[in-house]
Order: sequence, then C-alpha cells, then structure tokens
Amino acid sequence: MTIGETPTTPGNGTATVRSLMLDFVSLTGLQPPEIPPRRYLWTDAFAVCNLLELFRRTGEREWLDLACRLVDRVHHTLGRHRSDDPRSGWISGLGDAEGEEHPTLGGLRIGKKLKERAPGERPDELLEWEQDGQYFHYLTKWMHALGRLSRVSGNRAYAAWAVELAQTAHAAFTTEGGRRLYWKMSIDLTRPLVPTMGQHDPLDGLVTFSELQALAAGSGLSPRSLATEIATMAAICGQREWTTDDPLGIGGLLGDAWRIAQLTDLGLFTDTRLLESVVDGALAGLAAFTKGNSLIIPAAYRLAFRELGLAIGLKGVMPLRDWADKSSAHSQTPLQRKIAALMGYLPLAAEIEDFWLEGSNREAGTWREHREINMVMLATSLAPDGFLSI
Repeated sequence: MTIGETPTTPGNGTATVRSLMLDFVSLTGLQPPEIPPRRYLWTDAFAVCNLLELFRRTGEREWLDLACRLVDRVHHTLGRHRSDDPRSGWISGLGDAEGEEHPTLGGLRIGKKLKERAPGERPDELLEWEQDGQYFHYLTKWMHALGRLSRVSGNRAYAAWAVELAQTAHAAFTTEGGRRLYWKMSIDLTRPLVPTMGQHDPLDGLVTFSELQALAAGSGLSPRSLATEIATMAAICGQREWTTDDPLGIGGLLGDAWRIAQLTDLGLFTDTRLLESVVDGALAGLAAFTKGNSLIIPAAYRLAFRELGLAIGLKGVMPLRDWADKSSAHSQTPLQRKIAALMGYLPLAAEIEDFWLEGSNREAGTWREHREINMVMLATSLAPDGFLSI
C-alpha cells in the first residue's frame, strides 16, 4: 500500500493510525499542498513522532519523507514572522541563507490564530490563550521531535537544530538568575507575555535537555553542549511539587518518568530520586483525577486532547515497570512498589481511547473545534513508541 491509499483493515491499530495521520497531513496542507498550511507547534511535534512510528511499523519510506517535510514546513512557517506582521523573514533576525542553516536559532512561534499582544497593550487573560508567541513547553516538544527524527534518519542536522533550540530557549526563558522560567515569551523573545512559570516546564526542560545531551554525544556533536542548561533546569526542579489533577499534566509526568528511566540507562541520571518524585506526583494526580470521575460525562463537556495526553503517558507505565524490575534483582524497592501502583490505572488508557474512537463522540463540538490536535494525539496513544522513546 502506498502512502496515499486508504487503509481497509478495520480494527487494526496501525491502520487506524495511518488513517488519522493521512487526514492530518491533508487537513493541514502538508500533502497535497493545495490548501494554505496550518502549522501548530505542539500538534506538529506529536505528528512528527507518529510519522516516524508509522515508518518503523511499515518500512514505507514515504512516512519518513513526510516527517522530514513536516519539519521543513514548521521551520519555514513558525520560524519566520507571521504574514500579518509588519516584520518579515526569520524571527531570529538572520538573513535568508543563514536562517536556512539555523532555522531554530530564534525559537519557533506557537502558531496561534491571533497576533501576539503588542508592547504596552494591556493583557487579557482569556485572549492570551489565542494569541501567538512562544511557549517553553512547546519548544521542548519540538526539540524531542527533532531528536527522534535525527535518530531515525541518521541526519545530524536535526540534532544540531534541537540543541540550538535548547540553548535559545534556555537563554530567553530563564529569569531571576536562572531560578525561574517564564511561561510565555514574545515572538522575538525580547519580553515575557506571561511571566509565571508552568508547573512542569523545568522538568520538561531537564529531561529534554538531557535527552539531547545523549543524542549530541552519540552524533559526534560536543558532549558538553548542554551542560550549563541541564544544570540550570536541575536547580530549578529542586524539591518542586509535581502533583496535578489535570490529565494532560499527569500524562506528561508519566511520559517523563519513562524517559528518565531510559536516560538513567545512558548515565544521564545517576540515581532515582527525580524519577521517584515524578512517580509520586503522577500517583497523587491519578488518585485525584479518578476521584473526580470526569470520564463519565458526555463528549460535549470533555477535551479529548487532554484526556489522550493521559492515555499516552499511561502507555509508558508497562515498560517503566519492566525497567524497574530489571534494575532491582532482589527484594522489591519502594520505587517498584509505586510503579506497581501505577499499573492499576492502565485500564484508563483503553477507556479514553475507546470513547474517542467512537464516531458519535467525535461529532461533539469539543472534538471538532480541536480536530487536528485531537486526531494526532489519538494516533499517538494508539502507537505511542514513536513519541515515548528517546
């Protein structure tokens, strides 16, 4: 089957993921390119990982080519100023040729529909959610996607761009002498738009920077290229509390836990203290989330992508359990017991997936309003290895 064909095998997980991703590349103008492209950094980061997973599962080169094309489109759209902005060119300020060589050096726009808040304009909390700028936690997702593409394709340029983006994000978002992070910055990274710090942003930074450090060493780049950035993120993490009852946040914690375990095997983390604190946060969050019983309410009152974020994270629990069991050959450790407790929540992933695979639930306004991010994250949950691997 070629990439343009429609899968015909009902009930097949790979076929469903293929169908979702073909819809995504068509809806967003990636293939065919007849419609104006719609790029959104978070969604596109997950999409790159899904395309790589389809390449791994099928061996069809077209999926890898699509992943590379998507990265190029993101850089040439979100790495450059908006069409309704009086500024033009690369947001880094580099000239055309140099910008092509370093497309992430100025960071990447979120891809929101509305222009960013102008200097001196009074902030509107609700409107800010729809206005452009740069998010630290979106940038870390894109770094991860670039890292995965570099590993799969063998192209070191993607790793280099990921490292440059990490260095740019660290320099722009850290404040108070490296003790805190801004949550949202302006497109040109000259001013904070939301000065508060996201609860999990430093954890995302620490894990992703460490992942890139391992990748840089394996790619022949400088093995100390992110040592300063990693140290800053580790210091900010400190004794922070990770617990949240937001399903997307819990899923992020679970995914980070599995990535920390993988990085521990590579020597990037030398003990399990951070891992245990993340697992503690996830357990407390899952207890609070399930107590709320939000999965019984109708689709019209639910946000699929937030729930699917939890389902994705839960897919990392079983390999995390296996890793912990191999790491301790003797009596069960406290960490193993906590990971075993996480296993009790695994049925939630299938419950969430089954709900959103039901066609009538995807007719709800909450699905249609966020269609692209919903479909991509559903695909990730059904085929999570492309995203959850380092």
